[in-house]
Amino acid sequence: MSETVNIRELNDLIASKASFVSLIRSGMDRRIIGQKHLVDSLLIALLCNGHVLLEGVPGLAKTLAIKTLASLVDAKYSRIQFTPDLLPADVVGTLIYSVKNESFEVKKGPIFANFVLADEINRAPAKVQSALLEAMQERQVTIGDETFRLDNPFLVMATQNPIEQEGTYPLPEAQTDRFLLKVVIGYPNKEEEKAIIRQNITSTASPITPVVHPEEIVEVQKIVEKIYIDEKIENYIVDIVFATREPSKFGLADLSSIISYGASPRASISLALASRAYAFLQGRGYVIPEDVRSVCHDVMRHRIGLSYEAEANNISADEVITAILDKVAVP
Repeated sequence: MSETVNIRELNDLIASKASFVSLIRSGMDRRIIGQKHLVDSLLIALLCNGHVLLEGVPGLAKTLAIKTLASLVDAKYSRIQFTPDLLPADVVGTLIYSVKNESFEVKKGPIFANFVLADEINRAPAKVQSALLEAMQERQVTIGDETFRLDNPFLVMATQNPIEQEGTYPLPEAQTDRFLLKVVIGYPNKEEEKAIIRQNITSTASPITPVVHPEEIVEVQKIVEKIYIDEKIENYIVDIVFATREPSKFGLADLSSIISYGASPRASISLALASRAYAFLQGRGYVIPEDVRSVCHDVMRHRIGLSYEAEANNISADEVITAILDKVAVP
């Protein structure tokens, strides 16, 4: 009974604190036409204090989305254009000698922001990617002898173009695993395309007014951490992840030759975190199986290794995840 009361209280707390979600969505709608899934994915990552890897062809408003979100949250935003000649110091910062003071001084890099756009992350070499991903994981940067904590909230949205492979440095699997979500976005439909044309051939857009402050986001993140996950839901999450490692035990023997390696424990953690955030967006203080299913593809698609056989037969990670969700028993 006390558990029910707690959930009821949590629902009321969520209702009182979730008003900014509709304000952010309406603010994003004024600049971003369509792409509802992208907006929701950014909100989920923000509520979980996670990061997003975004894959899509150029011109789908990836940059505009993160920039608009930063404006709505009244947070510091920075954009890093990843290129082959970029250095780690260009991302995290470096020590510069001051002639006046006769000493080295720290010059912080663009990573010191609330929202960081890592544009075309696969165009920079591994040492630069590693500098960024270390900051993402540890939430701190060391320059010289000093270590600096990064501000909270801290969200990195990295983009990569799926159609260009020349001159790129694909992210290693261990590094893509650091991203809470990998979101694949497609083209708008005809009606959305017409609306995009109208919006972009008219006069300049009205300025974005902040609807929430970073401190409020941090408060909401703490509420999301309290969202209740029943043990049956935990078992469901574990079964989904284990089905990628031992598919034959779940009646998916045909996937054994398709999957070269399964999802890591970080997948289980991310699935639980993202499910909580999704439940918050629905105004609920507890997670249901549909929450898990809704975020599963974005959480898992970059954590499953596909074999050469899968590539030869054009089988995608999304198809594997769908097969697993269809087979694993729902509580």
